[in-house]
Amino acid sequence: MAVPAVADGSLGEILDAAARGVFPPPDGGVTVVPQPSPHTAGVVSFCAHAVVFTDADPRWVHDTLAADPGDPLAAPLCPPFLGALSAHTGRLVNNIDMVVQTRPLPGPPPLALREIDDPGHPRVARALRHRDDVRVWAADGGVAVLGRGLAGRWEAAVEVDAGTRGRGLGRALALALRHLVPEGAPLWAQIAPGNAPSVRAFQAAGYRPIGAEALLVRR
Repeated sequence: MAVPAVADGSLGEILDAAARGVFPPPDGGVTVVPQPSPHTAGVVSFCAHAVVFTDADPRWVHDTLAADPGDPLAAPLCPPFLGALSAHTGRLVNNIDMVVQTRPLPGPPPLALREIDDPGHPRVARALRHRDDVRVWAADGGVAVLGRGLAGRWEAAVEVDAGTRGRGLGRALALALRHLVPEGAPLWAQIAPGNAPSVRAFQAAGYRPIGAEALLVRR
């Protein structure tokens, strides 16, 4: 069966298509699109196709990638290119994360939560550095975070206290956020690949891996 492809567009359009299961063609290519906002540049990598979102000259991006003697499929998320892009744009590279995505669920979450309405709360303050429209809920032993991140997408994050890990709370929090995201909106999450418990928790809550990304933020 042919793999559906999405034409070049804005990063938001590409991510919206990916949420519907329509991805850039797995042709080893690199698509360069403008940054969705002044705050963040970076790379999103799908199967055999990368999307570089930056306000740098696209010719510079392609020339820099072409000069990398390594694997061209891996080059957009490898240190030589990310380091060059960071230096060229004056930004800092964040972690290379696994990207997972899911759909919302109806009804209230099957977990007792209380919303934290305090912008000074450490978890709220940290989320506000990277996302807009942030909401945070607390459960006994952990917190669940929802906010608008890259290209306006809804992003989920959870944090479990050390003393309550290994009991399924991370999965329960990730699942609860599927009930809290606005109706019809796809829900995304970025997970450090080395954080195996978090990877397993989100997969158990119905999030599916669709790619990887590295964000470049202002210094």
